[in-house]
Amino acid sequence: MHKKLSAIAFAASLVAGSLTLVSTAHAQALDATGLQAIEAAVNGVAGKMVNWRRDIHAHPELSGQEVRTAKLVAEHLKRLGMEVQTGVGGTGVVGILRGGLPGKVVALRADMDALPVPENTNLPFASKVKANYLGKEVPVMHACGHDAHVAMLMGAAEALAGMRAQLPGTIKFIFQPAEEGAPVEPDANGKVPSFGAKAMVEQGALKDVQAIYGLHVTANLPSGVVGYRSGPLMAGSDNISIQVEGRGGHGSSPWNAVDPVVAASQVVLGLQTVVSRQLNISKEPAVITIGSIHGGTRYNIIPDNVELLGTLRTFDEEMRQEALKRITATAESIAASSGAKAKVRFGPVAYPVTSNPAALTEASLPALKLATGGKTMVIPKVSGSEDFSEFQKVAPGFFYFLGAPPKGADFNKAPSNHSPLFDIDEDQLPVGARTLAALAVDFLQRSK
Repeated sequence: MHKKLSAIAFAASLVAGSLTLVSTAHAQALDATGLQAIEAAVNGVAGKMVNWRRDIHAHPELSGQEVRTAKLVAEHLKRLGMEVQTGVGGTGVVGILRGGLPGKVVALRADMDALPVPENTNLPFASKVKANYLGKEVPVMHACGHDAHVAMLMGAAEALAGMRAQLPGTIKFIFQPAEEGAPVEPDANGKVPSFGAKAMVEQGALKDVQAIYGLHVTANLPSGVVGYRSGPLMAGSDNISIQVEGRGGHGSSPWNAVDPVVAASQVVLGLQTVVSRQLNISKEPAVITIGSIHGGTRYNIIPDNVELLGTLRTFDEEMRQEALKRITATAESIAASSGAKAKVRFGPVAYPVTSNPAALTEASLPALKLATGGKTMVIPKVSGSEDFSEFQKVAPGFFYFLGAPPKGADFNKAPSNHSPLFDIDEDQLPVGARTLAALAVDFLQRSK
């Protein structure tokens, strides 16, 4: 659920130079010695991470169907001596690593699901899998990098498990299903059971957790560079469904019918004014897109109804609520003006804004810069969405992007997430694992 990232003014934004690792505000934070231990442990499992990533990539599973992946993860965590919970929020897995010293509780998260996308990468481990998606058999591909996320977190888990005696607190490793969306169709009222991060939260995955970290790979940042921002990072997302109901008839005599095709066309155009004329976009940007129109069966028959499907993207909850009201009022009024009716529904996808708290962002940056050798940059807002935001509603959470374009590829032109050609540089797997491990240890060690 991500759009292509733009590395605007990369050279000017790239953070470099010396780092202040310890301050009075963040005493006992991760230092260079601690990072060296993490780096050595992560490098020791680098080959395993590549093998895990390729195995998962060759065996992708759709949202809510991550049975094989969950088993692989659970068995790995059990071998590391962790307390392991399975079936959390569906197929989710939670591993609990209790350090040898008392302290806080921090969580690290990776998503496990793949997409209904045909793979065209020609990789030797390219997916040939097909699965059932909403009643149809479809090709399946890890076109969003979740295979890499799982491999990175498995690697971080093994590295940190070897350091448990020195850890002052507890680390939860959260492997989440169904980030890409609802694994089932909505009922007649547009409702679906909780899924993904929300379902895991409802089943206690974040109990006692005081902070949570997560990352997302992208081919559209330079290799090894972490992109982040404080405050709104990724948009909230709401599915839009509009049923325009008219009265069918013969195309030769539309005056004897109420044409929902014309009404629906006017609704589509009218909705463009919600952002351009009805919302105060000086506060935050917003996007409304209608991506699907279905209606009618024959050229000379006016149908009874037309269905519009779309998406709303917002970066502010107040603006989101205002947009939902404006979309409903605009669609209903325009349809009514031609004698038709519009029934507007939102969901089942309704992800909040992914927003990084300023305090956690500031406190986490020294460790993040240390773990990347200073290769961090502030990036623009991303209008794609992430249900990591559901975790952020429960505990302070920090989410960031890791650049991993394929070797030799221009990150400005590399196929983006959700493309049938999407691929990553596997040399960045240790970077991802190292940043996750460093952030967790740094959080546990900080006195504030």
